[in-house]
Amino acid sequence: MKLTAVLPLLSALLCAQTNSLTPQEAAEGWLLLFDGTSLFGWTPELEAKWRTVDGELIADAGGNGWLRSNSAFANYIFKCDFKTGATGNSGVFLRSAKEGQPHVTGYELQIFNQHPKFPTGSLVNHIAATKVQPAPDQWHSYEVSVSGDHFIVKLDGRQILDGHDAKSKSGYIGLQYNKDNRIAFRNMKIKPLGLEPIFNSKGLDGWHEVQPVKPPREKAIWSVEKGMIHVLHGSGQLETEKTWDDFILQLDIRANSDDPNRHPNSGVFIRGDRDGFWTGYESQIRNEYKDGDRAQPVDYGTGAIYGRVATRKVVANDNEFFTMTIDARGPHLAVWVNGYPVTDWEDARPTDMSARKGARVAAGTISLQAHDPTTNLDFKNIRLVAFPK
Repeated sequence: MKLTAVLPLLSALLCAQTNSLTPQEAAEGWLLLFDGTSLFGWTPELEAKWRTVDGELIADAGGNGWLRSNSAFANYIFKCDFKTGATGNSGVFLRSAKEGQPHVTGYELQIFNQHPKFPTGSLVNHIAATKVQPAPDQWHSYEVSVSGDHFIVKLDGRQILDGHDAKSKSGYIGLQYNKDNRIAFRNMKIKPLGLEPIFNSKGLDGWHEVQPVKPPREKAIWSVEKGMIHVLHGSGQLETEKTWDDFILQLDIRANSDDPNRHPNSGVFIRGDRDGFWTGYESQIRNEYKDGDRAQPVDYGTGAIYGRVATRKVVANDNEFFTMTIDARGPHLAVWVNGYPVTDWEDARPTDMSARKGARVAAGTISLQAHDPTTNLDFKNIRLVAFPK
């Protein structure tokens, strides 16, 4: 094979390795923020021009600006690789707002070693880092722990900052571009912190069944087996006693099928009406796709917001546990499956207490769906963290 044919294959392999999660990371709740090929889940702000090349997210043209994550986060561990020149001036914004200057509304994690007070690794105007000399035009890695008012920053595995500041409690991740200062990022991933179980793995305390308005042909059977919620038949619904509005929810799901042509249909409902049957927003569970192409989901596909936006890729398989993560803040909903970003949607309709009629931003229940007589699913490790008010 000619070298010209080998190089694109090597490039594609490198992208897959750099911008991906291991199965262990996915099971631990890590989320990819950059898929290596697109700006999915991000919004450019101001005049900077962002593009993806060979698994890198690059800004090297346009005016000053920043790239903002569409999803917000509060407490987390964030990792990324960055590369810039000897005098490059950039940064990563943490807990910033949509409006206003991101380094003012949140924090700027510095990438600029010539700053006299706040060199690379510092939270600009808040906490100075130990000064180091990252080599120019080479990849360097950040690992940042953000928990309450406590910040820890590691550069290439070395801790260079440990301090406290209580200005901002939650917000968006941002990437900074200063004109004529080329910057590249890759391997951006985040692990939300503070999630607590809302299922105790022993019984259904804190949950109750909700029956359909019309009696079904076959009633769903809910049980707890081996630390999992198991459901057979349908239709039915298992609902939380508590309600939440803005939160991050993670849970492990397995859709069981002994027929390769039958893919169980289910869903996770959020912001539902108490004792209302199949109300709120539904994150779909259906691991079926057309023509062998995972980018062609059937019936919206696993991770979709059912009836509103299809998943862009069916990641999960039947008979295998997968991790679903839902980030809900105001009218914005995002879903990851096994840590891969599959849905990013803003409900632009006027607010309404019914998610069928408008944007439901009010608190509601979380429910698991039993869809029909062929239902056979397992749910475990159901955990949640609410956004701070």
